[in-house]
Amino acid sequence: MTRKRIQLGLIHVAVAMTLVPINSTLNRIMIKELALSATLVAILASLPYLFSPIQVAIGSFSDRHPLFGWRRTPYIVIGLFLCVLGVVVSPHIAFLLAENRWMGMLIGAAAFGAWGMGYNFATASYFSLATELSGEKGRSRTIAVMFFMMIVSIIGTSRILGKMLEIYTPETLINAFRLVGGVALVLGMVGIFGLEQRKKEPPVDEKESYTWGQLVKVITKNKQATMFFWYLILLLVAFHGQDILLEPYGAEAFGLSVQDTSYITSIWGTPFMLSLLVGGVLENRVSKLVQARVGAWTGIAAFGLIVVSSIVGSLVVFYVGIVLLGLATGLSTVSNLSLMLDMTMAGNVGLFIGAWGMASAVSRLGGNMVSGIVRDTMTKLAGNAVIGYSVVFVLEIVFLLLSLIILRRIDVNLFLQQAERQVSLVERAALANEV
Repeated sequence: MTRKRIQLGLIHVAVAMTLVPINSTLNRIMIKELALSATLVAILASLPYLFSPIQVAIGSFSDRHPLFGWRRTPYIVIGLFLCVLGVVVSPHIAFLLAENRWMGMLIGAAAFGAWGMGYNFATASYFSLATELSGEKGRSRTIAVMFFMMIVSIIGTSRILGKMLEIYTPETLINAFRLVGGVALVLGMVGIFGLEQRKKEPPVDEKESYTWGQLVKVITKNKQATMFFWYLILLLVAFHGQDILLEPYGAEAFGLSVQDTSYITSIWGTPFMLSLLVGGVLENRVSKLVQARVGAWTGIAAFGLIVVSSIVGSLVVFYVGIVLLGLATGLSTVSNLSLMLDMTMAGNVGLFIGAWGMASAVSRLGGNMVSGIVRDTMTKLAGNAVIGYSVVFVLEIVFLLLSLIILRRIDVNLFLQQAERQVSLVERAALANEV
């Protein structure tokens, strides 16, 4: 099973690698160098999350319609190819948008839409395959391996991009994206080779699958679950709202090169992994509710430092803010999923994990859109891009403060029910990022 887990991890790594250049490098190029609207960039970057509800349909369709005897492999391959195609053509789309806005928007919507569809095709299929190969008891451990490999690959990909873009030109950008796409394709194909057994008759899929309607129903019928869901939305919007803005902010406020801003993801990702270890040490010593509060307050401090860094003109303060943001994101992710799992382990776990996935998709979509619109609006009103970014980061601080107010109203006892099987910290973090 170890080999299969590593192979599944390689597929997860391949898909994640195609997201890194677009979400951490191209967004900076489009907003800073090409002077495109942050709202437009947010729309393009949000397409995978806009299409996320189709994951249920994809999983159900592949259950009933195997291709050449495989239920998952063909759909993973289709999704992987679309993701690789998306990352390879995305720089061309960015340059076309700068030259011909309407033609670029038309072709860009199709290209980024294909990338978003590929992302959802691949993730829905390989998580289903992971569940089937691992069984119920080994599922979270398999996803933990996949998650760990993904985080390491994200850090590594951002470092490689930074090295390749030491001197930025359109040609070096295109070549860097092609290299990432090619490596992702090779890793993904190595991962999928021989992983799923070919069968004449498709087996009955016993994994839990829920529609968004069912997820909404299970959330709204319980007041505590409703409050917790809105708490998660506010928290995640705050943390994900910076996804498309942090790199261009660094370029605008400090004049950082494309190479320097490409490293930001690795600077964020390393403390994120460290926070898992810190959370592991604290798990049996500090309550999860306290950890959740510490995560939120650390996030507030991080965004505060990021705003202050441009005021005082200190790059050191900016980088300290990014490190704290990585710690805050990791600690909040793990502690809040732990609270949810403790509340629901005795009941419909799949439903509530699905609810986390829905909250994550909605918050990523909402966070990107709100941050893009607010940045553009405030930049135009103030006549200063740095002020536009700073207002967004202050707004994220407000979201975190509101989430803490809601968290105080939630009955802690509902989150402290004992589970039959304790899930490890890294496994919980992996489940939080499964969708």
